[in-house]
Amino acid sequence: MIPEATDVASIPRVSLAQATRVWAKIGWLSFGGPAGQIAVMHRELVEQRRWISESRFLHALNYCMLLPGPEATQLAIYIGWLMHRTRGGLIAGVLFVLPGVIVLFGLSVMYASVGQLPMVTAVFFGLKAAVLAVVVQAVLRIARRALKGRFFVGVAIAAFLAIHVFGLPFPLIVAGAAGLGIAARWWRPQGFPEPPTAEALAGDGYLIDQMMLRGELDHIQPSRSRSWRVALIGVALWATPLVVVVALWGHDSVLAREGTFFSEAAVVTFGGAYAVLAFIAQRVVTDYGWLSPAQMLDGLALAETTPGPLIMVVQFVAFMAAFQHQTGMSPWLAGIIGSLLTVWVTFVPCFLWVFLGGPYVEALRSNRTLHAALSAVTAAVVGVVLNLSVWFAEHTIFGTVRMLNLGPVHLDLPQLATLNPAALLLAAGAMIAMLRFRAGMVWTLGICAGAGMVLRLLQG
Repeated sequence: MIPEATDVASIPRVSLAQATRVWAKIGWLSFGGPAGQIAVMHRELVEQRRWISESRFLHALNYCMLLPGPEATQLAIYIGWLMHRTRGGLIAGVLFVLPGVIVLFGLSVMYASVGQLPMVTAVFFGLKAAVLAVVVQAVLRIARRALKGRFFVGVAIAAFLAIHVFGLPFPLIVAGAAGLGIAARWWRPQGFPEPPTAEALAGDGYLIDQMMLRGELDHIQPSRSRSWRVALIGVALWATPLVVVVALWGHDSVLAREGTFFSEAAVVTFGGAYAVLAFIAQRVVTDYGWLSPAQMLDGLALAETTPGPLIMVVQFVAFMAAFQHQTGMSPWLAGIIGSLLTVWVTFVPCFLWVFLGGPYVEALRSNRTLHAALSAVTAAVVGVVLNLSVWFAEHTIFGTVRMLNLGPVHLDLPQLATLNPAALLLAAGAMIAMLRFRAGMVWTLGICAGAGMVLRLLQG
């Protein structure tokens, strides 16, 4: 039951305008790839504002990590949809993506004009070090809440080793964790308590569960007619710009081929942003020859250090490919159309997957067997996020990271000679500030960005 001190009816609501301001803030602070973005959302929405409980946050994250495409973007859409229906999901998703679109579009234009951007790179160098601290903080907090018992700790370790050492695909890891959770529940049911009720979570002050008790979440109920409507509208919106491009410039044009390729990538790329990037980089450089390896690496560096999803590198790729290879029109106009078309076909499916599957995922929250499976999946997600954190740390502190392949073992080995002392110092300082002295994230990001500029100036 809800504690007497908590009067759910009197809890103030969060308006769509208030939520919009928060989503805009999260969008501009979402540096560092999926690990950093999930960390920012966890800090803002679970810990500080208590809009969503830990269990609901992880339940949503588990679902989003099973989908093709950028999981952090889909998580933002999911939470926005829970709070304010379709409008809320659209606003959350657009504002999560828009800062990256704006920044990377500007950087793509500058890159096409002048090449390398040393001062911009310096600012983002400082930001990456600060984001590493945010990521580490999030991993520690999520692990403390999710790994309740030796079984879950073991699942997390196994998941980390499976993806970091053996390179197993994430869907296989999730399936294995879910199977272990179901088997463990039947073997030791006392280790899997019932999922928390909306009443208990509302009593703890979590907004979405309070909204549920007030009857404000009727939109999360599954509906077959609604599902068909969402599917038809989503597919039509997804395909229309590509059809227009093919009609205007032909199916063999670079613009049409970009739209087709990135539409396919939005469907087949499972396993998170890093799996998507490996697939895209090989096709873009080797198969299509749109970019040189050096240009692809420059694009990845820019995407890693700008706000928004890491997959936003596709915007840079599409801009440069159309700018360099589309004939019969201005290179600048081709770059603009290519980048906007690619952003559209990459991110519209994110909304479709969430709006289509969200009600069914929510309906299964109270199923005890599913809860046991997802509890184990949550532990596996901790291991996967830890892997993302290690990857991010290696690429932040070291200049070169090489892959070592020994049979089934695949290890990323940072080259010690490429250690960047400035990056290590900034990252260590940011961790001490945030973990020991509880410094605010915005202040830490700002100071590290300034320090990156100063170091660049000192280096000449």
